Amino acid sequence: MAQTASPPAHAPAPVALAAVEPESARRSLISYVLPVYNEQDGITAFHAELIAALGSRPELDFELVYVNDGSADGSLALLKGLAEQDPRVKVVDFARNFGHQIAITAGLDLAAGDAVIVMDTDLQDPPKVSLELVDAWQAGAEIVHARRRTRQDTAFKRATAHLYYRLLRSSTEVDIPLDTGDFRLLDRKVADELRKYRERSRFVRGIVASMGYAQTEVAFDRDERFAGETKYPLRKMARLAVDGMTSFSTAPLKMITRLGFAVLALSLVGILYALAMKFFKPEITVSGWTMLMCVVLFLGGTQMLSLGVIGTYIGRIYSEAQGRPLYLVREVIGGPDSDD
Repeated sequence: MAQTASPPAHAPAPVALAAVEPESARRSLISYVLPVYNEQDGITAFHAELIAALGSRPELDFELVYVNDGSADGSLALLKGLAEQDPRVKVVDFARNFGHQIAITAGLDLAAGDAVIVMDTDLQDPPKVSLELVDAWQAGAEIVHARRRTRQDTAFKRATAHLYYRLLRSSTEVDIPLDTGDFRLLDRKVADELRKYRERSRFVRGIVASMGYAQTEVAFDRDERFAGETKYPLRKMARLAVDGMTSFSTAPLKMITRLGFAVLALSLVGILYALAMKFFKPEITVSGWTMLMCVVLFLGGTQMLSLGVIGTYIGRIYSEAQGRPLYLVREVIGGPDSDD
């Protein structure tokens, strides 16, 4: 009977290969950047609705980065409670109020996900819509804007927002999507590049639009604010509008030049009219005091407006030249790396 040859005694033992998880099988981590300012009446409801929406996507991992932007109410205590209950929650507590756009920046600095979603916590942006942004990202988009199809605001707010977005788009060198706020998704590489932009007068939606990459939109219906008051009253909206205009356009400076030519043309017309009356109808006296006051007031107002526009640009240069930190963090609470 034939015998099977046994391996030589000196042959090495077979080595077990460690199982390597393919890159395609790795679970994607989605980070949420969630600015909070005086939202104690609605933050618990928002978190509950967000968690319910995330429960429908068990194939994904999630990280929730709440940024407390110097809230003066009980928002911080509620956020600390959420961090204690859920290890996915990380709370960034600012030393003072630095503003909504800076809060978004701080969240992006700390978010570690393969994709980062920025959204407010007042439930005007439905959490379930954020998963539609994830679907668009998985389909290949690198930036996904959430575009407001309808919004539950006052007629004045809707009209001014509609006008502002179109005026901004027409006057800037950047194609900023219409009717979009800061609710959007960014791919990891886009978020890393965005972190390099450190200007103080920030207009995040404009910066993102100027970056390029593969961008798409998801339309949604914006709901009413769940509780509390808007954190963007008319004064802050006007300031954001100025930041958007001066960050991505020199149109206001060009308008000063056009205004100067218009004033010059009007002055020439006035001079020609006075000369014509002098030579052709000397019996008619051109009114002096009233005309003089109108001209002086008009020129004075034009000059003050021009100086204001120039001062806005100079003020931005001064602010950037100071080189101060964008924000100061008192503490970071929770998260998977927490020792608590």
